Amino acid sequence: MKLWKRILIVCLLVILSILSLVIGNGYTMYQTAIQEVPLEEKLVEIQAKENYTPIEELPKTYLNAIIAVEDHRFYQHPGIDWIAIGRAFVNDIRTLSLKEGGSTITQQLAKNIYFTQEKRFDRKIAEVFMAFAMEKAWNKELILELYVNTIYYGDGYDTPKEATNGYFAKEPSQMNANESILLAGIPNAPSAYAPTKNFRLAKERQKQVIAKMIKYGYLTEEEAEQILTGKKE
Repeated sequence: MKLWKRILIVCLLVILSILSLVIGNGYTMYQTAIQEVPLEEKLVEIQAKENYTPIEELPKTYLNAIIAVEDHRFYQHPGIDWIAIGRAFVNDIRTLSLKEGGSTITQQLAKNIYFTQEKRFDRKIAEVFMAFAMEKAWNKELILELYVNTIYYGDGYDTPKEATNGYFAKEPSQMNANESILLAGIPNAPSAYAPTKNFRLAKERQKQVIAKMIKYGYLTEEEAEQILTGKKE
């Protein structure tokens, strides 16, 4: 056998060994987390939060904005988006980092309530296993509801109700389209996009969210223009 073939085989074996180790560690991390706090207990814990906001109290525009900017295939995938993961994997390998995660809303929820924000491959694997478990136990509406109640909106606000009360002096159901889209953009970087921190950046982020909503069919160009100019509530 030629030397280069032997080297190739050795390299493949090393890669497979590393992958097996990472997947094994990730599965163990998932098993430990879900045994310590089962999904049923975690659900009760989150819904007991002060100012927890049921999905029925949230405007459709706000929910559409969240889906468009965070996970536009949310209702089509089983917890992970293979297309997004494949794209992120290629980019991460090229940059030798975990800068691009390809995480779905379900994966982000798993990370927010069970794992740390540390960027490690085994933690990402644990997140995938947890996402599958969540999708099996909960429907999409509940997952989306839990997600928006476990992300940070800046200024100490941990739920949509707290954020709308604080930023707009109104209840979540009273938000207009402009406010709904502005709020949906904040969790990406609360310290930068909170309107009390930098209103200009908050509005720039809002435009990014609107662009995604147009791209994925949640808004027309005309509707977007009306929202930005205050002609559409």
